[in-house]
This record gives sequence, structure tokens and C-alpha cells, in this order.
Amino acid sequence: MHTPEEPAPTNMPDALRAHGVFRVLGDEGRADSATDPKLPLQLVQDIYRAMVRTRVIDQQLERLQRQGRIGFHIGSVGEEACILASAAALRPTDWLLPCYREFGALLWRGFPLQTYVDNMFGNIDDPVQGRQMPDHYTGRKYRFGSVSSPIGTQMTQAVGMAWAAKKKGRDEVVGVFFGDGATSSADFHTAMNFAGVFETPTLFLCRNNRWAISLPSEQQTAAATFAEKGVAYGVHGVRVDGNDALATYRVVREAANRARAGGGPTLIELMTYRVGGHSTSDDPRAYRVQDEVERWRRIDPIKRLREHLVRQHAWDEARERKLVSDTEQELKRCIEASEGKKPPPIESMFEGVFDRQPWHLREQQAQCVSGPRAKARH
Repeated sequence: MHTPEEPAPTNMPDALRAHGVFRVLGDEGRADSATDPKLPLQLVQDIYRAMVRTRVIDQQLERLQRQGRIGFHIGSVGEEACILASAAALRPTDWLLPCYREFGALLWRGFPLQTYVDNMFGNIDDPVQGRQMPDHYTGRKYRFGSVSSPIGTQMTQAVGMAWAAKKKGRDEVVGVFFGDGATSSADFHTAMNFAGVFETPTLFLCRNNRWAISLPSEQQTAAATFAEKGVAYGVHGVRVDGNDALATYRVVREAANRARAGGGPTLIELMTYRVGGHSTSDDPRAYRVQDEVERWRRIDPIKRLREHLVRQHAWDEARERKLVSDTEQELKRCIEASEGKKPPPIESMFEGVFDRQPWHLREQQAQCVSGPRAKARH
């Protein structure tokens, strides 16, 4: 184990150039004509806008947490391409089950920013009624599952949903996000085995961001890659440059098409990097060297896709400034609205579990409502 005084080194971006890693964009945003999926320019612009919007929201929410206005945030800075391009590559009728960094994918699907911000404040309009930490959102209407803190549980749920879709003859795929650390969870092995045996239309979207909180990927597994973990379960595995939006889109779309055609599940190792801390409760300077972070910043996924669009004469500084300004103003309005809303009624914590509330919960609810209240505070 590495001590805080000796931050652990990890593989540098050269890993993205390793044999078997699918890429489209070079470090400077130039597309390889042999691998370019040749997406409609409008779609590429839409993915780019969503990535920038996600980055701006991330940065502002971190500031809110530092100001004490929200209690927690877990961001996706540096991982926007693998999240947004994966979401874009799936159909709106496909399900997505998140880990906890994928709010950008939920917004891509049309989830209102105001509702997401309400979740951050846990107010009366929070879809989960303040019963979860911030960033534990859900959007059933958008075919997007609930965030749950226990590591890996969403994987078995995703396989079950995919199996149900297959048995009912539905043309649906289920994508599930998780981090590299989750491959050590029991649920990962259970999900992979079941998916392989029953050939469920499941896409295992492993965000290999190099760090499981403070544990580097080299200490996470003795396997040469995370993608090869699928072999033992009969699950196809592929590695892709997760900081390359075009490569990610192509790999996920092809895996989804394969699943729809009865080809079974795919384990996709999205090779990326967590630029920030694990969450706002984490200080990564205690366990990794800054030089490593700066090397990854040079192949920032937003920068690479922007340079690609500039090469196509499809983006410029004026559009960039407007996008950032519009997002900041929209988020500011949402925050002001959320801060002005009441908290959920205290009696609501006894509701929503049983179809018919049992007598003992009714009794506890009445006692709670009539009891003394603590002074209001965040």
C-alpha cells in the first residue's frame, strides 16, 4: 500500500494507445477515417453541448457544496465523453442504470435540470423526497434507474431487466454504468455469470477512471485489463478510449446492435480518468501526484471533441461562450428556485414503502408529526 506521503503512480495516457484500445480521435481532435463512425454533425454538436453543460453544472455544484448550501456532490469531470456518448448511442426505449456519476446521461434523456437541482437540495419537489443523499436521483419516465450507494447492486438489477425484456420479446437493451472498483463486488460476478449463461441484452459500461476512491487500478485487479474479465463468463469484452466521444459512441452502438440481434451481453471498458476527487468529501492530493492529473488534462475529452468540431468548421469561441453563459444562467435560476422551496413534509418519510400503510407506521407517523421539532438548519 502507498502512504499519503508517497502518492501511488498509475498508468499514464499512453495506456490509451495500447494494442486493442479502440480510438477515433487523436489527442488533437483529428479523426481517423478508418474508424470514424461518421455521425451526423448535428449529433456530434449535441453530444458536445451536453458534455460542456455537464462540466459547467459539475463545477457550480462543487462551489455550492463548498459554500455549505448543499451537502454533497459527486462529479464526472474528465469522464463526460464516456457517459454522454454512451447515452447518445442507446435508443430512448433502452434502459440505463447509473452508478452515481451519470447525471449528465439523465439530463441527456430530457430530465429537467430543475428537478435534478431539487434533488441536490432534497426539497419538496425532489423525486426521492429528500430520503437520499444529493446525487441519488431517479427518472423512471426517462428509463433511467435509481442511484444506490452500495457498490455493484445495479448490475444484477440490469441483467434481470434485460432478461425480462428478452423473455417478453421486447427490442430493448439495458446499459449499466459502474466503476472499475465495482468489478471486485459480488454483484459483478453474479451479473456477468447470469448474463453470459442466458445471453441477456446487457451492456456492462465499466468506467475505468483509474481510481476506486484512493485505490489505483493496479491494486484493484491482477488482470491485464478489465475487459478480459468477461472471457470466463462467455461475455464479449472490448476496450475503448473513453475520452474519445466518437469511439465510445461507435463501440456502444455496435454492442447494442449485437445485443438486439441476439448476440448477448458485452463488457465495455471505458478507459478514462477521474480528474477531480471521488466526491466533494475527498481530497485526491493525499494519494496521487498532480503530474499524473495534468497529463490526463492534456487529453481532456471536451477539448478533443471541440477541436474535432473546429476542424469541421462547426464550432467557434462565440458559440462556446454562449453555451457556457446560457448554462450558468439556467443553473442559477434553478438554484434560486430550489432554495426557495420547502422541505418534504416530515410525515412523508413513513410513506411510499407499503401499498397499505401498516398500523405501526401510522402510529409512528402520528407521534413524529405531533412531537417536538429541532431548530431548522441545513
